[in-house]
Amino acid sequence: MPHKLNSGIAVIGVDIGKNSFHVVGHDKRGAIVLRQKWSRGQVEARLANLRPCLIGMEACVGAHHLSRKLQMLGHDARLMPAKYVRPYSKGQKNDFRDAEAIAEAVQRPTMKFVATKTAEQLDLQALHRVRERLVSQRTGIINQIRAFLLERGIAVRQGLRFLRAELPRILAASCDALSPRMLRVIEDLAGDWRLLDQRIEGLSSEIEALARKDKDCERLMTVPGIGPIISSAMVAAVGTGDAFSKGRDFGAWLGLVPKQISTGDRTILGSYQNEAIAICAPCSSRPLGSCWSGSGQNIGTGMASSHGSKRRRSDCIITSLPSRSPTSSLALLGAFWLMVEHSRQPRFRPRDLNASRRNVLPAEVCERTRNEMEDRSSRRMRTLVTHMAR
Repeated sequence: MPHKLNSGIAVIGVDIGKNSFHVVGHDKRGAIVLRQKWSRGQVEARLANLRPCLIGMEACVGAHHLSRKLQMLGHDARLMPAKYVRPYSKGQKNDFRDAEAIAEAVQRPTMKFVATKTAEQLDLQALHRVRERLVSQRTGIINQIRAFLLERGIAVRQGLRFLRAELPRILAASCDALSPRMLRVIEDLAGDWRLLDQRIEGLSSEIEALARKDKDCERLMTVPGIGPIISSAMVAAVGTGDAFSKGRDFGAWLGLVPKQISTGDRTILGSYQNEAIAICAPCSSRPLGSCWSGSGQNIGTGMASSHGSKRRRSDCIITSLPSRSPTSSLALLGAFWLMVEHSRQPRFRPRDLNASRRNVLPAEVCERTRNEMEDRSSRRMRTLVTHMAR
């Protein structure tokens, strides 16, 4: 098997690693003509000397950056969820067989691909990730303070704002239940709480400022229940939504569909996913435009199902939207519907009045009918979202 770059390479599968990349290339007949291990610095330089070809990679950390680089070189770089690549692996697992499976999967006409994210989208997602970590740390501090007080017989009403209001009074009052050492510990935790509040407020302000400058975020925020945080997270995850043909495809991608376990003539629908609104794949490794897998797991992250394992926070590379009720889920779908419908050119095909004569409507009638249909659809969706968001 040749170990030099061949001009006849048509498809390349790249298994991405931290420091080394395993590359397998196929020719037009499907035969393996390239099988090498490259360092990170060699990938871009060697692929720059190749003729433009189809390059497949698993969507993981660093894949979006490499995909943009290869597209600038003229290659057709495509990202796929690792879950969709796994069935094409043959034999025991090693890096070269993983790269060969990637090269096989990227050629499938029905494969669901992941849209390559821009640097601006990744920057916005980074802000959301940092903010989510700080919010999680603040929640841990609040729970720890509440537990310390409860151990001393001091119960505070559940909720952040109630503990924030009661804590100064508890610390100022001369109470025998709290020892001087415990008072000092709680004061230090309260100081950490204030610092986290300042950082969270700063990040929230930055995200809100970015959302106000983005036209897609502004359009999403016109829907009741959608603010700067959710709108910016949606834009960072799906961009303009061009990968979805309609709003229900976005709902299926989110997971707002029942778990399906059907066989034969029996259609078995389970419960809805509790974490349907979380958008938390590694750099959004879930393929845009694809439906929920039905297994109760998010593609690439192991999202918790109604019966399955818990999602690991370490696997979540981009932000996850806050837990939302079904009402807010409907508002989220309405927001995305609004973004998709306004970003796409209107398509209207007039219905024939007389199929035998093949008469079509005049142009002015088509335009008027199209406008009436869009206005009626917009009013229906806005009324439904407003009613359910109350």
